[in-house]
Amino acid sequence: MIHKTTLLPPLPAQPPGTPWPTQDWPQAPLDPGVAEKLQPLLDMAFSEPAPAAIGETHAFLAVQGGKIVAERYWTGFNRESTHHSWSQAKSITQALVGILVRDGKIDIHAPANIPEWQQADDPRRAITLDQLLRMSSGVKFAEDYVDAGVSDVIEMLFGAGKEDVAGYAAKSALIHPPGTAWSYSSGTSNLVARAAALAYGASGEAFRDFMFRELFGPLGMTSASPKFDKAGTFIGSSFCYCTARDFARFGLLYLRDGVWDGRRILPEGWVDYARAPTPVPPTERLGYGAHWWLGMGGPGSFSANGYEGQYTVVVPDLDLILVRNGKSPDAQKEAVQDWLGEVAECFRL
Repeated sequence: MIHKTTLLPPLPAQPPGTPWPTQDWPQAPLDPGVAEKLQPLLDMAFSEPAPAAIGETHAFLAVQGGKIVAERYWTGFNRESTHHSWSQAKSITQALVGILVRDGKIDIHAPANIPEWQQADDPRRAITLDQLLRMSSGVKFAEDYVDAGVSDVIEMLFGAGKEDVAGYAAKSALIHPPGTAWSYSSGTSNLVARAAALAYGASGEAFRDFMFRELFGPLGMTSASPKFDKAGTFIGSSFCYCTARDFARFGLLYLRDGVWDGRRILPEGWVDYARAPTPVPPTERLGYGAHWWLGMGGPGSFSANGYEGQYTVVVPDLDLILVRNGKSPDAQKEAVQDWLGEVAECFRL
């Protein structure tokens, strides 16, 4: 069951006669008024050496009305180059859960299937998949991308936890009652990814086949390269490489309410669930939904965000998708987000 909301702005339908980009993206000229404002922003982002404010931008793509209207690459990159998803993979994980909801294999409002939490006296046993997707489980996890030794995410991905990322995350203690506190955690995403595999009934290569059959294949995301740990769990917090065009295909699926070329990939209401706000601390500059961020491209926008400046931004009121891949240190994160916000504003004529 999905809890629906009527408070969200509507998602646009694919314009009549526009082909779906399952194989090739249709293209259209950029409106001259948009181009006049956008060009200086792109020239700055792609200048060499890289601008100190936002670092290297390796790929930029703008899709409006289902057609590519702007595309640019850094020296040494092109449309065939794949880019690190980092935490954009969390949004892909959310889509996989949606497919399992569609097929009646999982209930996001039931306690999550985390085997390590099933003892009768374990308070974590009550944590739901919804609370994990909303980063509101109450479980402790240090999401620090710099300080090895104090960072759970570094230890999970590259240290003691790397062979079983969900097993590592499952050791985390409960420090808040479930559903009462928001805290961004890559560990919870890997717990979600393993719970998805348990619901599907297979992990490793069989789960990879499921990902391509149900999600990547129908969309034409032929470049997608998800990574798994030795335990067979999709590292759904961090690792799914794609081209910029394939990240845009994923964004288009959400812009079109989970429907692709007449086929419903995600269940009705799932995209609204993804973009329905979760309470976050006042220190967070962006809102959060369910494994998607909110607000970067203006009111009603939502985005898949990744470390070092990987972004797929969905802007429903403009029928727009923006993709930016690059290498920007964490200190430049806010500047890159502001740059993408400015880019979105260029389309508001």
